[in-house]
Amino acid sequence: MSKLEFVNGSKIFKKNGQETVALEKTNLSIEEGKFVSIIGPSGCGKSTLFNMIAGLLQPTTGQILLDGKNIVGKSGQVGYMLQKDLLLPWRTIVSNIILGMELRGVPKKEAEGRALPLMKKYGLGGFEYHYPNELSGGMRQRAALLRTLLYDQDVILLDEPFGALDAQTRLMMQTWLLQIWGDFKKTVLFVTHDIDEAIYLSDEIYVLSPRPGRLKEIVPVHLPRPRDENTLSSDEFVHLKQKLLGMLKEDQERLQKVE
Repeated sequence: MSKLEFVNGSKIFKKNGQETVALEKTNLSIEEGKFVSIIGPSGCGKSTLFNMIAGLLQPTTGQILLDGKNIVGKSGQVGYMLQKDLLLPWRTIVSNIILGMELRGVPKKEAEGRALPLMKKYGLGGFEYHYPNELSGGMRQRAALLRTLLYDQDVILLDEPFGALDAQTRLMMQTWLLQIWGDFKKTVLFVTHDIDEAIYLSDEIYVLSPRPGRLKEIVPVHLPRPRDENTLSSDEFVHLKQKLLGMLKEDQERLQKVE
């Protein structure tokens, strides 16, 4: 059985008597422990899809199943991290990281006992009692991701978490994310506009069409793990990149003809 399913799900927004189809009827089925990236042009419904899975938006049609149970409209069933780290500036880094656990009723001392060893293991040792404005963008994203993971849900949604980082920091964070994903064994859905990032991280890439969004194709990624910088120049990587670029180019040309 799939870990997460989006069954005949769609989203139509209505405003001033006008309807906008953000996502046509779509079916997704994510296996447990997989790393799946979602790519597509701006406005294709990627963030709308995430907001529905997270329970922040109601789909117009369809069901969202987690372990076979319908979670439509139920927040708190998955972990969700946005591009902005959203760390609270008045709380120390460790206090930010344990926030999700505290909201779930875990005593502060117990929460810190879980967080502190992980901070040391994943590159935040020595920064436990610093404040967010004292850390670099990459370090803040590490803290935000640890906070999301320690919220302790099986499925994690990551919406362009590295989009604001420079190229060198971004690659370092991607490799770090693969390490932590391998350790925690979470099921990850990852939205990105960066094709290289999608290939480097993923087991599968879901390609969405321009709005109204629909699932155009599922592209498997058979690159061996663990992956490193040499992966980026392998023949298989280059082939996949050309294929995905071609698919996105087709959509862009089709849109220009319509316009």
